[in-house]
Amino acid sequence: MSKAIVVSEFGDSSVLNYTEVEAPVAGPGQVLVRMRATGVNFIEIYQRKGIYSIPLPHILGAEGMGTIEALGEGVTNLEVGQRIAFTDGISTYAEFALVPAEKALHIPAGMDDLTAAALPLQGMTAHYLATSTFPLGPEHTALVHAGAGGVGLLLIQLAKLRGARVFTTVSDEHKAELARAAGADEVLDYEGFDVRVRELTNGRGVDVVYDGVGQATFDRSLMSLAIRGTMVLFGAASGPVPEFDLQRLNSGGSLFITRPTLWNYLLTADERNWRWGELTDAVVAGKLDVRIGGTHPLADAAQAHDNLAGRKTTGKLLLLP
Repeated sequence: MSKAIVVSEFGDSSVLNYTEVEAPVAGPGQVLVRMRATGVNFIEIYQRKGIYSIPLPHILGAEGMGTIEALGEGVTNLEVGQRIAFTDGISTYAEFALVPAEKALHIPAGMDDLTAAALPLQGMTAHYLATSTFPLGPEHTALVHAGAGGVGLLLIQLAKLRGARVFTTVSDEHKAELARAAGADEVLDYEGFDVRVRELTNGRGVDVVYDGVGQATFDRSLMSLAIRGTMVLFGAASGPVPEFDLQRLNSGGSLFITRPTLWNYLLTADERNWRWGELTDAVVAGKLDVRIGGTHPLADAAQAHDNLAGRKTTGKLLLLP
């Protein structure tokens, strides 16, 4: 048997039911993992609310790390007892979960369990944003929204490692301190950030905006861009962006806009291993700091959801079975 968080109906965090379920069994090409820590992400809030369709009843979660308990048929490249991390686990809000063997991420000896659990989804998101969606370099200026969030803190650091000038927005002074410590050159309030961006760039604007906030920042993000600048809308923490007139891209200065998702940047094993390898190398070398903003017992998943939705967190939230 396995303790797990089960959603049987859509609703607020009270529908997260901590209960006992049958432990899963590894099928062909899968491994059974004893979870050490599970990452909490906005997508699970959307799933819990029914904004994103999931079958019910359902055990949430896809990210985390743990040790392999059993190998499914045909798995020859992994071993029982090995530590792995993953973004593609199956029902990880539990003591035991399944992971496709081909999606398992090797954890280097110099990395602790909780850091390994906190890094996969947000780390590889920050990596694809900075290296692939808009490859940053010393000639670029970037605006990163929610600079004290899990993606934000990592993205600021990766952008600085690539030599870019980085502006970021935060909601309070504590978060501002975290963003500055991550390397942000300018830390801005959300109120009037587009005006400040223009002032700080002598009217030019930034080359790219990385916006995971969505509805609350979208319009002013567009107004922050330089001519031929790129709007990267990779999330919607404040709600989805309404439809808009594409003519705005013309009038704004021949702007570009993209709505990427991580899974389209992990299409092959080589790409996945490249992103993960660069991240873990940077962490072990002390060049990339992974902030764990809080840990909760698995039974307190509802509190973790409320804290994340209420924007009371910095860094990564983890559930510990």
